Amino acid sequence: MNNYELMVIFTPVLSEEDFKASQKKYADLIAELGGATIASHPWGLKSLAYPIQKKTTGIYWVFEYSAPATANEKLKIQLLRDEQVMRHMITRLDKYAVEYNHVKRNGGFAMQDKTQEA
Repeated sequence: MNNYELMVIFTPVLSEEDFKASQKKYADLIAELGGATIASHPWGLKSLAYPIQKKTTGIYWVFEYSAPATANEKLKIQLLRDEQVMRHMITRLDKYAVEYNHVKRNGGFAMQDKTQEA
């Protein structure tokens, strides 16, 4: 199983409940396809660099997971069919990115910075 990071930009007109339901839908889809959730990071409403579908903001969500390579094609099809999704990007993480994300999630960088100051 490979490690992946999924970044999704949802339409800004979603309610908080719809946003959470969409997150759960895609996390459940990954589990159905034989994958496992590593981390979920809802970033919330952010400005876009350029308008997409005449919208200047979007609701960002970053999802880190491990899954077989065949799962990504089915996930991509579901993302393209969903009208709430404006853009998505799936990135395969190498061992360095996995290690970096793990240290970042556990506050490792903040601890190193404090020890260097002392």
